[in-house]
Amino acid sequence: MRNLLKTTWLVPVFLFLLSSGHAQGDFVPNYDESKIPPYALPDPLQRTDGSVIKSTSDWEKRKKEIFEYFQREVYGISPVWDGKMEVREISKNESAIGGTAIRQELKLTLSREGRSLDMFVLLYLPKSAKASPVFLGLNFYGNHTVTDDKDILVTGAWIRNNETYHSENNRASEKGRGLRKDAWPVEEIIGRGYGVATLYYGELDPDFDDGFKNGVHALYPQQRDSSSWGSIAGWAWGLSRMMDYLETHAGVDKKKVAVLGHSRLGKAALWAGALDERFAMVISNNSGCGGAALSRRKFGETVGRINTAFPHWFADRFKSYNDRENELLVDQHQLIALMAPRPVYIASGVEDTWADPKGEFLGGLEASPVYGLFGKEGMPVSEMPAVDQPVMGTIGYHVRSGGHGLTRYDWKQYLEFADKHWGK
Repeated sequence: MRNLLKTTWLVPVFLFLLSSGHAQGDFVPNYDESKIPPYALPDPLQRTDGSVIKSTSDWEKRKKEIFEYFQREVYGISPVWDGKMEVREISKNESAIGGTAIRQELKLTLSREGRSLDMFVLLYLPKSAKASPVFLGLNFYGNHTVTDDKDILVTGAWIRNNETYHSENNRASEKGRGLRKDAWPVEEIIGRGYGVATLYYGELDPDFDDGFKNGVHALYPQQRDSSSWGSIAGWAWGLSRMMDYLETHAGVDKKKVAVLGHSRLGKAALWAGALDERFAMVISNNSGCGGAALSRRKFGETVGRINTAFPHWFADRFKSYNDRENELLVDQHQLIALMAPRPVYIASGVEDTWADPKGEFLGGLEASPVYGLFGKEGMPVSEMPAVDQPVMGTIGYHVRSGGHGLTRYDWKQYLEFADKHWGK
C-alpha cells in the first residue's frame, strides 16, 4: 500500500475502485458503444398527457411533474425542515492563507423533537471582499483532510474503510491531515475572489446501509416508506441546511452560491440543485449513474449495479427499475433540466468509463432545449468535445485527461465558469 500511495496518479483510481464497488462481485459492465441497447429518451418538453411545452410558464407545470417523479421514484422524498439550528463558532483565523483569507470553523447543531445532529463546517472567505461568492461542497474524509492547517479540528467522525484516512476503529484521525488538499485548492480559489465552504458528508449520513438510523434520517425516524429519502437525498438536504446558515453570513453573497460535488457527492449536488433554487450554480464532477449520465445507455455502472452495491443511496422504489431503465418516465437529462435557467457544469474524466463520460455529456446536451425556453444557450456544442477542451454555455462541460477524481484542472474550469456567469 505504501508504494502504491507514492504513485500519485494511481491514487484516484484505487480509491474509486474501493469506494464504488467496481472491483467487487460478478457484474460485467459494458464499455462498448456498439452494445448500447436501443433507447428513446423522454422529452423534457412534453408532458405525460402529450401536451407540448412552449413557454416558461408551461415549463413550470412540466418541471413540477418531473421533479415529483424523481422524488418519488429515484431519490426519495425529503422532509421539510421544521427544527431549529444553533450556530457556534469553534475557531476563527482572520489572517489565514498568508493573510488573504478569513477562516472559520463552525458547529451547526440541528435539533428536532428531542433529537440533534452536529455538522462541522469549514469556511474560507477572501479577506478583502465584503460579500463573496462561495463554492459549497461536501468532502469525503473530514475537514482536516482538505488543508494541512494544523489548527483545523479532527472531529473523530465515522469514515469509510480506507487505511489512508482513518485509525483502526474507522474514525477520522490526524494522519489524514492535508491528504485531500489537491482536491480543494483553497489558496487558488481565494486568490480568484471566491470563498469555500465544506462539510464532511458522513456527518450528515454515514455511507453504509444502517437502516437510516443515523445522521439526518434520525431526525425524522417516523418517516419511512418506499419513497422515503435515501442517503443521496440526505446529503443534498444537508447542503440546504448549510445554505440556511450561509444566507445569514455577512461575508457571503447569498445570491452567488455554487453547490459542487464529486462522484456520489456529484449526484447529491445535482439533487440539491433540483431541491433548492437558492443554489445559483450547480457543478457535477464525475457523477455518473444517478448523476449526470443517462441511465438508458447502460454503459459502465447501471441502475441495477448501483442499487445492489449501494442499497441506501436511493429510494427503495428505485430498485424496481433494476435492469428496467426504459420503464422510468425520466432520465438524467431531465434532472439537469430542472436547474434551468441556472448555470450547470458537468465534468468527466476520459479514463473514468465506469461513470460514462459520453452519457454525462449527453445528459447536458439533452437538457439544452429547456434552457432555450429561457433564451439561454445550454450546451454550446452538439458533439462531445475533445479531451481537455472545455466548452461553456449556460451548461458547461469538459472531459479531461485522467480518471476518477476532483483535480486542479477541474477547479480551473469551475472558476472560469463562475467568472463567466457572475461577471468577475
